[in-house]
Amino acid sequence: MGIQIAPSILSADFANLESEIARIPNADLVHVDVMDNHFVPNLTLGLPVVAAIRERTGLTMDCHLMIEDPDRWAPAYAEAGADSVTFHAEAAAAPIRLARELHRQGARAGIGLKPATPVEPFEDTLAEFDMLLIMTVEPGFGGQEFLDLCLPKIRRARDMVSRAGLDVWIQIDGGVSKATIERCAEAGADVFVAGSAVYGADDAAAAVDELRHLAASAAH
Repeated sequence: MGIQIAPSILSADFANLESEIARIPNADLVHVDVMDNHFVPNLTLGLPVVAAIRERTGLTMDCHLMIEDPDRWAPAYAEAGADSVTFHAEAAAAPIRLARELHRQGARAGIGLKPATPVEPFEDTLAEFDMLLIMTVEPGFGGQEFLDLCLPKIRRARDMVSRAGLDVWIQIDGGVSKATIERCAEAGADVFVAGSAVYGADDAAAAVDELRHLAASAAH
């Protein structure tokens, strides 16, 4: 699996999501941030919007659940059409059981970690997941500055995946831009969530291509 760019519609125009998603036909994934105003201090969108997005795009949909009680709610996002569902380790009561339920429904299962959550406790259970999401900002709002302190964590995660011989994607989310993506790729990330760096550009598709090129060059 090579470098993947996942534009976040958190930075898109919510009133025109269909046309905004159409601006990124070359994206590897479309990243959908679901926030409940409890796990994080922001409220975005939920199941009806995810289902509507599924009806209007053939792009792979990557849902990032920043919500309380994902054990209860995450399977519904797979049912609504999400191809990949990521829930937070800090919120899940039974993450392995939840990952297996998502797999049963045909979705990829991701586990997300806030910046201060260490990655080492998940080494023995990594094989249960398809993706490890390392937040490089505090979750809740787009447009934040990238936290360089997360780079060693990305490296440790890549080492863990490599040692175990797993095909687990390492996704980063937060402050990804032309100025930061190369450092993250060099550290071992291979899936990059980019919001304002894509949707703040005049040509969103060109921004996707440029980010992919920068990451691929740094990863070699």
